[in-house]
Amino acid sequence: MKIGDNLVDLDTPALWVDLDLMENNIKLMAKTMQEAGVNWRPHTKGIKIPAIAHRLIKAGAMGVTCAKITEAEFMAAAGIKDILIGNQVVGRNKIARLIALQKLSDVMVAVDDLGNAREISDCAQNAGIQVRVLVELNIGMDRAGIEPYQNALEFVQQLLALPGIVFKGYMGWEGHIVGIADPYEKDQAGHEAMRKLIETVEMTRQAGIPVEIVSCGGTGSYKVSAYTLGVTEIQAGGGCFGDRTYKSWGADTTPSLFVLTTVTSSNTPGRAIVDGGRKTFDARINPMPVGLEGAEYDHASSEHGILKITNPGIHLKVGDKVNMLVGYGDWTVYLHDRLVGIRNGKVEEIWDIPHRVV
Repeated sequence: MKIGDNLVDLDTPALWVDLDLMENNIKLMAKTMQEAGVNWRPHTKGIKIPAIAHRLIKAGAMGVTCAKITEAEFMAAAGIKDILIGNQVVGRNKIARLIALQKLSDVMVAVDDLGNAREISDCAQNAGIQVRVLVELNIGMDRAGIEPYQNALEFVQQLLALPGIVFKGYMGWEGHIVGIADPYEKDQAGHEAMRKLIETVEMTRQAGIPVEIVSCGGTGSYKVSAYTLGVTEIQAGGGCFGDRTYKSWGADTTPSLFVLTTVTSSNTPGRAIVDGGRKTFDARINPMPVGLEGAEYDHASSEHGILKITNPGIHLKVGDKVNMLVGYGDWTVYLHDRLVGIRNGKVEEIWDIPHRVV
């Protein structure tokens, strides 16, 4: 594979992104954040690729959000200077890596446990540095995060006594609303989550504690969170690729992430086999054949994807190429070694995807 090759000539399965669509998505998201008057710190857990993170920053992002220390290391090594690890970094080994990373980038981290905060404080103090922290609130997702209001305030008051860390604000994740189909119900659930976040911020300020950062918002929910008074930054990032899932969540971005596959068997009417199975797609959310109305990705095994064909006008033969719109990029990109950037049917970019490590 090389720059200038035709998309249809790529060896398969090949993960690729339509550069025009991706760039339009980036512009759209950047414009929304600008209009809402909030900073943009896009999450890169599904994007992975530092070169694309730089494109996001060039478009107006202030920095990036990462899910884990490894992703932050890749981004910092590539020159990204403002990073939030929107998760808890736990254990001496990972905390040591967090401290070491401060030499390359200003890396902020989420905390929701005092023991974990003390470990970060001790390691930072020993290194003679300070680490910025955001307190994660549980605003309805019921995953990580401390409960809002008084619990959060008391937790922050204890954090302030710890040297080596600097409390900068709060983060929340309203992920529980993204799958709500009814727009009114989704809007109401989003506002309820934002109310918990913002009221906790105000309670903290009334106690005399400055709150600089209020961070939240994913691609499936930022239409609510970005326009909430008091929110300072939005983490939505996956929409720059888009996929079937984000579209089902009401994102106004255009799906741009695909996998080119090859038909490897076609012996039975109504069925064709492609070389994209569970090692290519996370089959919890199936991809969709592009331009083949009456064909669907029915199920998968390790190496095989089984297409169910109900349109008698579709005649797929061995060797035919079939493009698949990715079901969910966050669960697909990390399965691949590289992402190919395509413009007008030709290879313009080839990006290595950092491997999934601890």
